[in-house]
Amino acid sequence: MALEIERKFIVINDKWKSGVVSESVLKQAYIANQPNATVRIRVANGVAHLNIKSATTGISRAEFEYPIPLADAEQMLQQIALQPFIDKTRYQVKWGNHIWDLDLFAGENRGLVMAEVELSSEDESFELPPWAGDEVSGDPRYYNSNLVKHPYSQW
Repeated sequence: MALEIERKFIVINDKWKSGVVSESVLKQAYIANQPNATVRIRVANGVAHLNIKSATTGISRAEFEYPIPLADAEQMLQQIALQPFIDKTRYQVKWGNHIWDLDLFAGENRGLVMAEVELSSEDESFELPPWAGDEVSGDPRYYNSNLVKHPYSQW
């Protein structure tokens, strides 16, 4: 079992742009979105994955991810996924000893910009970038699985 440990922050300025190491456009949608687990399809740069995550406890949760055929993913997105999709551009940004995932949301969640850092343990230290504002790790409104149900544009 893989364990995902991440902390999330609202992005407050564009100073992150100087540290970008990669960029990808993501489309993701949820097939199942329950309190105890989510099942997600994600397509990025012509590659598709099925992702299963447990409920978050603190800043940790079980995570399983598997590559799937792109054609299958596209069919699942169109036929069985919950709407609206999560559309975002993800930038990987180097800061300190970590690579951060910085997401600029589009569509129903346009205007939301978040950054997350994956850690090897819950107490791992990291350097907070000057573009990271309030921490929202424990705020369920900012979970992608909840942004499908309650998009940022409706807050």
